[in-house]
Amino acid sequence: MASLYNNTFYHRDLSWLRFNHRVLQEAADERNPLYERIKFLAIFSSNLDEFFRVRVSDIRQIKNIEKPLRKKLITKPNKVLKEIKEKVDIQQNEFGRIFNKEIIPQLALEGIHLIRHEDFSEEQKKIATKYYKESLKQITEISCNPCTEDHSVFVKNERLYLAAQTGEDEFFMVEIPDTEPRFFLFPSEDEKNFHVTFIDDILKFGLQTEFSENRNTIFHSVKISRDADLYIEDEFSGNLMEKIKAALPKRDTGQATRILIDPAMPQDFREILKKALDVNHTDVVLGGRYHNFKDFMRFPNPTDKQLDNKELPPLPHPVLANCDSIFDVVNKKDQLLHYPYQSFEPVIKLMQEAANDPKVKTIKITIYRAADESDLNDAIALAAKNGKEVTVFIEVKARFDEHNNLKWGAIFRKNGARVIYSYPDIKVHSKILYIEREVDGKPKRYAYIATGNFNENTATLYTDFGLMTAHKKITKDLKKVFMVLERDMIVPKAKELLVSPFTTRERFTALVEKEIELANEGKKGLIILKMNSLQDEKMIKELYKASNAGVKVRLLIRGMCSLIPGIEGQSENIYITSIVDRFLEHGRIYIFGNDGDEKIYIGSADWMTRNLTHRIEVVAPILDKDHKKTIRDIVNIELEDNVKARIIDSEQKNEYVKNSNKEVQSQLATYEYFKNAIK
Repeated sequence: MASLYNNTFYHRDLSWLRFNHRVLQEAADERNPLYERIKFLAIFSSNLDEFFRVRVSDIRQIKNIEKPLRKKLITKPNKVLKEIKEKVDIQQNEFGRIFNKEIIPQLALEGIHLIRHEDFSEEQKKIATKYYKESLKQITEISCNPCTEDHSVFVKNERLYLAAQTGEDEFFMVEIPDTEPRFFLFPSEDEKNFHVTFIDDILKFGLQTEFSENRNTIFHSVKISRDADLYIEDEFSGNLMEKIKAALPKRDTGQATRILIDPAMPQDFREILKKALDVNHTDVVLGGRYHNFKDFMRFPNPTDKQLDNKELPPLPHPVLANCDSIFDVVNKKDQLLHYPYQSFEPVIKLMQEAANDPKVKTIKITIYRAADESDLNDAIALAAKNGKEVTVFIEVKARFDEHNNLKWGAIFRKNGARVIYSYPDIKVHSKILYIEREVDGKPKRYAYIATGNFNENTATLYTDFGLMTAHKKITKDLKKVFMVLERDMIVPKAKELLVSPFTTRERFTALVEKEIELANEGKKGLIILKMNSLQDEKMIKELYKASNAGVKVRLLIRGMCSLIPGIEGQSENIYITSIVDRFLEHGRIYIFGNDGDEKIYIGSADWMTRNLTHRIEVVAPILDKDHKKTIRDIVNIELEDNVKARIIDSEQKNEYVKNSNKEVQSQLATYEYFKNAIK
């Protein structure tokens, strides 16, 4: 258990690396179609990029804080960084093995040959030369740099470069253009074999022709990840929106947190580059010959073969898909939706109906991650244009989505909506919509509370629940939440909803304590939790307390998990699995046995300190017995997964669940569950 800093909590960042290892496992899993394995390599690479830009950056900044405060934040940041590097190096080696020893040979078996410039045929050399001269040469920047102690070079964040030492006294840096597709498909001669190369290789081939006077010129790939933190969390005055607009360009100039280098680069040249790029040994990660594997999400398939997963098109909702009015349906009964198994269309339809319904007077919504193009957002703008009282709270601190959020904010405001941007000291992470209609001269309230964002794109990739309800107490509570966001109320005093940072921790703690009380009375205590991440030490201690009381604790944690299960006298009654499959498991579900009358909640909050204490989160009870059964059925399917589920043990080894039970791949089984519901 070398990765543990104590026997109580697993370090959050090392646990996150174990999550990304599960993604890498999917790339190695031969049960997945070839192009799905390639996509998982791309996801692994993209995840790791963000990890270095955000988490590693945070740790490095902590190193600069005064020691007394630093001790409260993290134990020995240098030790953490060293261990992160060791784990990343191991994963990078495995990544390279999967790509070179498995993926490339498998592609060749399918007639797709990923070739290097050294392997170009004479005809391919002619084609590559033509493409280089006509498409690449004029947009490629080449900088000549002296090999001196005091010379520094700036390279842009996340951009790809080629570097070559052309003599004892100089080296060249070449930025690979990002205006061209990353892959180049050579014309096929027999329609059975296809040759694909990286644009990197065409550029290398062309550059080596340019430097033909020096036959030893070899270009190696280089990439830097820079700090992505906008440094605004502690700024509590001024116009925050303007600060973010001004801060966005800093992502290209922030502190370097990682430099990926082709391992074939000679050691003496590495040392020259380290000095020129102002990085040290701990920043250097030996990647591969190529970087930015996230581009493999668009790797071409020139064949007519099915090399990826068969489509699972979103299913129509059995009630909402064909109804004339969503308001009329919700008046009669709460409605539960589950994406991406079911279509996101009813949410768009609800907003479109609200935009055009003369009875609708008020619409309030929170936007955390907005899609670039969005029918839902178009409907919000239309509602404002039609004279509704529309209030949109936009969290512009949603990392990497600030541009889209600001763009839509301007559109909403232009159409007459009231737009409220982020608070400086707290994030609004809740996914909530409030609609008020005037029916027979009286206000009628509606609510939509979800685990996922108002985003049509992610609704096809992330598994999430959404609840539409006209329940009087829930909608009254939600109205209070928006009053807090509009600064008309300080504390919402919600009765049914759990609202961070006000009551979520307190209410969840009480629910855990109830199960402990039942167990102490000799009754069955049960807690089932599904979430993205589990890190909050106080809630973890509550679960340890429950385990010691004999409560059965069953957890489904997709990503980071700081709780250590299976420790005698601490957590022997806690069992954890993690599912990584074609869809990203994103929904949060909280189930408490309650002596047979289960309490079930859904919401936006993971059990992380930030979600419980530093963000506005909303968690809703599921009160309809049919919807409680649906959620329980889905959770049961996930608990039985023995195909894509990994065991999170005390060392987070990520072993697949293996048993003699009938094979259950929960995402496919869930799709069939909802498919059967509409027959």
